[in-house]
Amino acid sequence: MKKTVWLLSAHLCLWGAAYAQSRPQQFMQAASPASAGFSAERLQKLDTFFQEMVDKGMAPNAVTFIAHKGKIVHYKAYGYRNLERQEPVRKDDIFRIASQTKLITTIALMMLYEEGKFFLDDPLYKYMPAFGNAKVLVSYDRAKGTYETKPAATPVTIRQLLSHSSGIPYDHPLDSVLFGKGIGLFGSLKNDRLEDLIAKVAQRPLVHEPGEKFTYGFNTDVAGRLVEILSGMSLKDYFQQKIFAPLGMKDTYFYLPPSKASRLVELYALTGTNSKLSLCPDSVARKFPISGAQTLYLGGAGLVSTAADYARICQLILNGGEFNGVRLLSRKTVDLITRNQIGDAWVWDRQDKFGLGFQIITENSRYGDQATPGSLTWGGAYCSEHTIDPKEELIMLVFTNVYPYTYSVEFIHKFRILAYQALL
Repeated sequence: MKKTVWLLSAHLCLWGAAYAQSRPQQFMQAASPASAGFSAERLQKLDTFFQEMVDKGMAPNAVTFIAHKGKIVHYKAYGYRNLERQEPVRKDDIFRIASQTKLITTIALMMLYEEGKFFLDDPLYKYMPAFGNAKVLVSYDRAKGTYETKPAATPVTIRQLLSHSSGIPYDHPLDSVLFGKGIGLFGSLKNDRLEDLIAKVAQRPLVHEPGEKFTYGFNTDVAGRLVEILSGMSLKDYFQQKIFAPLGMKDTYFYLPPSKASRLVELYALTGTNSKLSLCPDSVARKFPISGAQTLYLGGAGLVSTAADYARICQLILNGGEFNGVRLLSRKTVDLITRNQIGDAWVWDRQDKFGLGFQIITENSRYGDQATPGSLTWGGAYCSEHTIDPKEELIMLVFTNVYPYTYSVEFIHKFRILAYQALL
């Protein structure tokens, strides 16, 4: 019996090693869902769900992309790119992906890590002196415009940036005191630049001691500026030359060229169950990819992309750092970024952990639905999300563009539930 178990284990190890060397380098359309491990009948539940969302006015559109072992089993579009003109959305239409930008920035910075440019536990001020002598906010009086700080016990590190445990938030209670207003989140139509935004971030006191807990914020935008400093290139050029072109990502940009502007889906808002879809009142969010000065390269929120383009990033992670015949990261670096980096802390109330660039679903997850523990996920504010399930060798993406969006939880979670229920 022991010999049989040993032979089986050896066979599985050899098979796993062989598969690791032959991970898919391009996506292929599955001959049939069954041939790729999915039930065609059960996949129809996805079609029914999204068509009903559109028909009931709960979503303007949706694009899905599901690939199992590199074989596409569900890649469809529902609804309208523009509701007013009744223009049907297409699978290759372009969406604002907001915080899904963060994983790409993380990959960029870790490519520089592999070049020996820094250590993850280096203090940030070593490369960005403005973050020296960091302070932690102790108390404040918004009405009086007064506040108290104390010196941070330890400096912010690069690891803490990529795991959102530095104490750098998005909205800060002192923004109105320090700057007269908030410092922006997702984009700009003005002649703003990343280095100017980061200079403002550096002026704010941290909202807690570095490494103390998970606080979502401008961390990855700071990391994007670090990419620029370490590489000597703009974030736009680094992405294009080092990531997008090698991976064959032809439709991912900070700002769309005029020839592709018509493919950008309109941005809508839906603020309540009794409300109707309407144009998003945030004109910056609607227009920044196609108008304005186009000078701000936000590593935390600035990209637009297609489902098929972003799927290449997901498959790169699933493949252990390579896709399209090119290796951007070593498999050991991918192992590193997919490990818990926040200790005993949690991502909000989800009972999940955070690595470097994405959330790690745990067995106690209140967010991950049927996803295998160890699966990786993150999404964007305009309602787009990806899930990477290494055990099932599965990637799942769903895109729409609505902000704010009452039905975002239903849209994203039911997609994942219905995708997994179709897996054989």
